[in-house]
Amino acid sequence: MDVAAIDKNHPSPKWIASLRKRFPCEKEMDRIFTRKLQRRNGPSYSPVSLETLCASLHSLLANELKDTFEVRDAKWLSGGASKLQVAFKLDWNQPGVGRTITPMVIRMEPAESIVETSRLREFQVIRAVGEILPVPPVYWIDQDGTHFPYPAIIYGFAEGVAKPSGVVSNVTGLGTNFGPEVRKVLAKQYVEHLAKLHTWDWRKADLSSLDVPALGTDAISMHLNWWERIWEEDSNRDIPLMRLAAIWLRDNMPTVDRLSLVHGDFRAGNFLYTEHDDRITAWLDWELAYLGDFHYDVAFTTLPYFSHYSEDGSTLLASGMMPVQALYEAFEKASGLTIDQKTIDYYHIFQSYRTAVIVIASGYRPARNGKTHQDLLLTWVMGLGYPVLAYLRDKLEEVG
Repeated sequence: MDVAAIDKNHPSPKWIASLRKRFPCEKEMDRIFTRKLQRRNGPSYSPVSLETLCASLHSLLANELKDTFEVRDAKWLSGGASKLQVAFKLDWNQPGVGRTITPMVIRMEPAESIVETSRLREFQVIRAVGEILPVPPVYWIDQDGTHFPYPAIIYGFAEGVAKPSGVVSNVTGLGTNFGPEVRKVLAKQYVEHLAKLHTWDWRKADLSSLDVPALGTDAISMHLNWWERIWEEDSNRDIPLMRLAAIWLRDNMPTVDRLSLVHGDFRAGNFLYTEHDDRITAWLDWELAYLGDFHYDVAFTTLPYFSHYSEDGSTLLASGMMPVQALYEAFEKASGLTIDQKTIDYYHIFQSYRTAVIVIASGYRPARNGKTHQDLLLTWVMGLGYPVLAYLRDKLEEVG
């Protein structure tokens, strides 16, 4: 296919088919990426009113509930670079509880997102991990946008904050400083929760939207296909370093000898905690979860661009929690798993590649085509890609 003739803003069926062949992904993710490209030829994002979403919610609830209900106090929620969110209260006859008023949240896609993911996968994973980790309860899913303008899920409202009150931090929790006292309490829970996730027996849960890869390198190659495909779909220019990184990642895949449920975005900014007792109350943003190597999450949370220095000015705190080596040791003690530093180095490169794909390619394309409500934020986020590329270059030089 003539690369110069490809119009990524108006993808042809032939080009879409070629991407599916070149980069075989999990079935559910192939469906999501294919749908994204097919919808790209459609209309741009147009603001959805609160009244429209409430009408969609009534349609869904009327289909799901057999009793009377009332939606109260609907309001927009701020935060999040990828999904639209609305908080509301539902007066309903909850099974096993009776008449009650339950705070809930609508989480809906825009026309196109900086991370195009599956609401079904998110719904299933949150429901499954609720037995081991604090997560919001999930209630209903509109998988194909039957009731809502776009696919959506309804989950419970979680109490807590993502950062200390009055603290200013960058977008998505970058560099969040919890302070020494709060940090000490949160860090212990943070590592324990990561260990619980990676040692949990996911086989007993309904995770039908996740493919189960073979041990060896299959779990890595399928996931690398995910991000290489997105780079091809969304990037607006060639960056030789990205091609070099993809080749290196393909040539140096470590063996995966056990499969864990991987969160995919485990870091500060993606959990809530209550300030009166510093207890983590909810882990959020499960949309990037998959079955793979536990090193993936451990490497992600120790990336330097999610870190900051402690009060001594010289100790780097992984995801604002604890020094990197201390985190490795605490994780090994809590999980019984052994961290391989060479594998961590591999996933530091993988995660940097993935981050660059997200912010440089998938940050650009929806904003350029007017497919998102967060076009200004995504344009700003694109600038973060260049420090990430610098780190990626340095890591590739380091490993040789």
